[in-house]
Amino acid sequence: MRLKPRKSAAAARTITVRAKPGSRTRALVSFAGRTEVAAIGRSGITARKREGDGATPIAGMRLIGGYVRHDRITKPPTALPLRFTPKNLLWCDEPHHALYNRPVDAPFKPSHEKMRRDDGLYDVCLVMDWNVMSRKRYGGSAIFFHLATPGYKPTEGCVAVSLPAMKRLLRFMRRGTVVRVTR
Repeated sequence: MRLKPRKSAAAARTITVRAKPGSRTRALVSFAGRTEVAAIGRSGITARKREGDGATPIAGMRLIGGYVRHDRITKPPTALPLRFTPKNLLWCDEPHHALYNRPVDAPFKPSHEKMRRDDGLYDVCLVMDWNVMSRKRYGGSAIFFHLATPGYKPTEGCVAVSLPAMKRLLRFMRRGTVVRVTR
């Protein structure tokens, strides 16, 4: 009797994001035998990520946790640590500030992203370890896994999927799940 090879534990916890053939700003997200469409950076993907370049980094990024807008979405079931998004939550994207690529509270004058967006993109916003644990100035900030706009318009460097796809993904995710962006 021949046994099927077992997938490694690491492979079982990896989400693969690869550029969609023929499209610079779309990707295919594969996990647990499923594939979903995603939006990626307006500049496509890059191995040399820089602040403001609009590209999604080619990398393996661990999921740290995330935020959910409880006034818009019921917290989906997941083992990934999710917090409700506070009204005053911002994300510093000013490379010269000591809190670069960190969550900060409003009011905050240096350059930042508002985490409670009116357009709903961050209604579910997952933080990936891109330039978070070990920060480098101008290395890129606020690289999230979040919700896509209708029509999957390009992101500023994040990975974005539809709400139904996000809910399917969240059932699979936990802290340490790797999001691997490849060509």
